[in-house]
This record gives sequence, structure tokens and C-alpha cells, in this order.
Amino acid sequence: MSGWDLLITNVHLATLAEGTGYGEIRDGAIAVRDGRIAWLGPAADAPAHGAANEERDGGGAWLTPGLVDCHTHIVHAGNRSDEFEARLNGATYEDIARAGGGIMSTVRATRAASEEALLRQSVPRIAALLAEGVTTLEIKSGYGLDLASEAKMLRVARRVADVLPVRVATTFLGAHALPPDYAGRADEYIDAVCAMIAPLAEEGLVDAVDAFCERIGFTPAQTERVFDAARQHGLPVKLHAEQLSDQRGAELVARYGGLSADHLEHLSDAGIAAMKVAGTVAVLLPGAYYFLRDTTPPPIAKLRAAGVPMAVATDNNPGTSPLTSLLLALNMACTLWRLTPQEALRGATVHAARALGLAGEIGTLEVGKRADFALWRIARPADLCYAIGFNPCCAVVNGGKWRAPLVAA
Repeated sequence: MSGWDLLITNVHLATLAEGTGYGEIRDGAIAVRDGRIAWLGPAADAPAHGAANEERDGGGAWLTPGLVDCHTHIVHAGNRSDEFEARLNGATYEDIARAGGGIMSTVRATRAASEEALLRQSVPRIAALLAEGVTTLEIKSGYGLDLASEAKMLRVARRVADVLPVRVATTFLGAHALPPDYAGRADEYIDAVCAMIAPLAEEGLVDAVDAFCERIGFTPAQTERVFDAARQHGLPVKLHAEQLSDQRGAELVARYGGLSADHLEHLSDAGIAAMKVAGTVAVLLPGAYYFLRDTTPPPIAKLRAAGVPMAVATDNNPGTSPLTSLLLALNMACTLWRLTPQEALRGATVHAARALGLAGEIGTLEVGKRADFALWRIARPADLCYAIGFNPCCAVVNGGKWRAPLVAA
């Protein structure tokens, strides 16, 4: 057992392994070799080994899997505080979108930004998440709506992992909104979206494909065409589904074996049943619910009863969830929707990893998995969902590399 690269002792482990609750191992230790977990368990049971290349005393902290934010639009340009003010003065989200605001406001700003400017504007938002123990991040496109601008967003998303210590999963969301130059020609725009997939995939920019299936977005039939194009290139799919109305999007994405259906405030019993059969993850986005002052919560009790895995994410975006704290999203999921702290924490680790197709790599502390951890100065794991506006993260390990938490810019 000699040759460990990193050994962390004097920690309490929350492994979150299947069927173990929090998977608590008090007075534990964890060892890393070649960027992966080589051993973990009670410190008293540690096998004999030679000196590790690096040994760290965790100081009695709790150690969890690194947090996973599995739904963000965090690479974008511009600001939409004017729309926030308009909503507080009585305008609805749909009113703003139909008047040329909403997503199209961010599209104009993002198209106008250079790649360097887009990266520069996005890094502080991402750094705020990383300061709270996030080690894996999904980043969607969808604010370009033409091939050149969508490719620019996805290239910036890939570059994030070069300039910050985080693993990035990219999602192509060309079917996010109808650009003005396609007004009245939504089917033609969907043709263009489907045609974008091949060059983006060939450039290695896409890990998954998403769409916005909604009255102010795209129809189920149009969404299905996007999914067919994704399937032709071997790309998994996910869907913005049932946020404002029930378009049976959850059933649709489940039929394609989709990774996730996200939002789900208007999810039907049929949608739940389809997701259960397909293994599609329900990604809950309390930031958007809170920010839009929604009053229709997702059917949490029914999802729980059906055994549908529930992930929690920030949905960071400039219009409906300018949220850069996954810890706050966990608290919101508990206080607004009555998830238990254990469900919420598993939602930002185990099930978030599954929503990205990475369950075999991250999300739990198990031998062989990638060594992505967060260390916390807390008394018990539930504290991560309890405190509001408090960040107890004291260290992070990315791919076996120890670092101090980033300071949010």
C-alpha cells in the first residue's frame, strides 16, 4: 500500500455511498493515488503504508465529495437587474420575454462580447461557487443562438477548466429561445440548431444537448427533432421541462433516456412515472423559483415516493436565478420545498453527478473514484443546509490536488 500521493487524516467522512444515509465515518482517513481514491475508512483501520508524498491533517473537519452544480448558464455577458425591477413593478417573465427582453437581452450582450471578455465576466461568478467546495460544474450555451456565438460560449466554458480548478461539463442549448431574425420561423430555426450539433461535436465542445420546451420556448415536436439530431452524434440529452406549464417534456426526455429533466414545477404524475422508468434525474432549481416568486413548487413528495433521484443546482443565469451559492440553493430546497438536509446534500453530490452522466466518476467517496473532496468546519453534515450566508469550506481537493478554498471575487 505504499506510494500514496496524498493522505488526509483527522477527518470525519460523509461518503454518501448508496444505502448509507450520510455514510458517516468518524475519526477517518482517506488516501489518494494518481488522482483517485485509493483507500478510506476509520483511521485505526488504515493499512500499513510508506510515507505518502503529501500528508494533511484535516483538523477534525468533515470531508464530503466535492459539490457538483449540474445546471448553470454561468458563462454569459451583461446584466438584467432592470428586468428584476420591472417584475417587482408588475411585469411577468413572459411579458418581458415577449417585449424583447429576457433571454434575448443576454443574447445581444453575449454576441457582442469577445471570447476574452466573456471569460473575464464569467470567472468571478464561477470563483464564488468554487469558494464553496464546488469541484464539478455544468455550463450551458444558449445565449448565442447562431453557430459562431454558440461555439464561442462553449469554447469559453472549456477554457474555464484551464484557468480555474474545476471540472466542466458542457451542454449545447441552441434551442433556448427564438432569435429575432427567425421570427415566425421557429421550425427553420430548429433546422439550424440541429445543423449546429455536428460542427460543435466535431470540435469537442459538447458533452450533452438541452432544449427549452415551453410555451415561450419550443414545442415538444421541435424538441424531439433536436433530440434526434443529438442521438445521431451519440450525445445524451436533458431538458428544461415543466417550468411554466406542463408540456409533457419530462415524458419526452425520459423516452430518449435523458440524463435529467430540470425545473419541474408543473410536472405531472405521468412525467414522474416516465422519469422513474428511464432513470432520469429531477434537477430542482430553487433559485429560479425564489427569484421569480413562483408559488407552484415541484411535486417533491410524489418524486420522493416514486424514488426519482432529485438533484439540486443553482441555475445561475442573469435573468431568473443570479445565484452563485450552491449552499444557499441547498438551504432553499429544504426551507421552500421540504427536502431533508440529507436529500439536499445528496442532490448536490450523488444525484448531481448522475444528472451529468458522471456517477461512476464523482459524487460519492468510494475507492476508484476521482479524488474530488471538500472539507468543512461543521459539527455535522446537515450544517451545510442549515446556515444562511455562511461558508464553512476550509479546503478543497481537485483530482487529488489539495488547495485552499478560492476567495470569491
